[in-house]
Amino acid sequence: MEQSPVTEVDLDAPNPGRRSTDRETVAQSVEPDVGAPIDPSASVFVAGHRGLVGSAIVRRLKAGGFTRILTATRQELDLRDQSAVMSWFDEQRPTYVYLVAGTVGGIMANATRQAEFLYDNMMIHASVIEAARRFEVEKLLYLGSACVYPRLSPQPMPESALLTGPLEPTNEGYSLAKIAGMRLCEFYREQYGCNFITAMPTNLYGQNDNFDLASSHVLPALMRKFHEAKQRNESTVTIWGTGSARREFLHVDDLADCCVFLMDRYEGERHINVGTGIDHSIGELAEMIRSIVHPNAELVFDRSKPDGMPRRVLDVTALTRLGWRATTELADGLTKTYDWYRSAYAERGATGAIAEDLAGTIEAVTTRGTT
Repeated sequence: MEQSPVTEVDLDAPNPGRRSTDRETVAQSVEPDVGAPIDPSASVFVAGHRGLVGSAIVRRLKAGGFTRILTATRQELDLRDQSAVMSWFDEQRPTYVYLVAGTVGGIMANATRQAEFLYDNMMIHASVIEAARRFEVEKLLYLGSACVYPRLSPQPMPESALLTGPLEPTNEGYSLAKIAGMRLCEFYREQYGCNFITAMPTNLYGQNDNFDLASSHVLPALMRKFHEAKQRNESTVTIWGTGSARREFLHVDDLADCCVFLMDRYEGERHINVGTGIDHSIGELAEMIRSIVHPNAELVFDRSKPDGMPRRVLDVTALTRLGWRATTELADGLTKTYDWYRSAYAERGATGAIAEDLAGTIEAVTTRGTT
């Protein structure tokens, strides 16, 4: 196999939502074990570097002075192919791994491609995690997803809610694969002594998101709908569902910062939630995007479409205790994302090749349900 290249590489907005970070009790404590900062000269593999999360982690590592960032496109390395992955690890010998690759999509893609989402993600996660063990990676961070919590989890959702009830049916295949990856990291720690940790992010958005209406999540889909309605001088924008489902949103640059923080600082056996602790209804989100993109548009809710989980917001008590908080306010993040969308998508003809690339098999991990 050809060797892959080493790349040297509180809310002021309207409807501020409800906070959850002030909870005084958590159903389960996540160990606040503290590690040591990693050496910026060490080799770091970012699996899924062209996606939403992976590209943000690469930007964050570059800003932190890391000089040996390893990457591989899906044309160079199919992460579902265990033999190819083993060969790549043997050639490159990364010291640290951010496993943020996977097949992802919104509520429609999840509901109609359950087998694909389950198979692809299980193969990707198993191949990379096993290679990291065999080639003695010093530390691996695996990115889970908030959608793996049961549909009727207590809200905000503590880490202990995992596997306590039925999953959301519309994204069960993806959720099962993510749960398998999380438990695999735990079992590798237990059986082999591997230093593998798991972070559980909430709904993500930002630069390099997927804006394809057939496969994107709720926030980029709404942003594109409002933009196109404005371009066509349309007075209404249709939104799936009732608008009552509540979601938490984290800017991907904040997640990338947290991933680097956790790689430096977190040594706990169990997964740890990553979010803002603030949730908004989909209707509130639509109002915020409308105010930025197309203020004169009227919202029309298509109640024949599903809402997904009624509410999903993470309990971030354990992360706050470790000393990390998100810094991007939602209104600022939406404005920043829309500015990027206009330059990267709208001015190049809607989706095109960019959307196809971002919606591909090896993509950054985000979350499911309504999103």
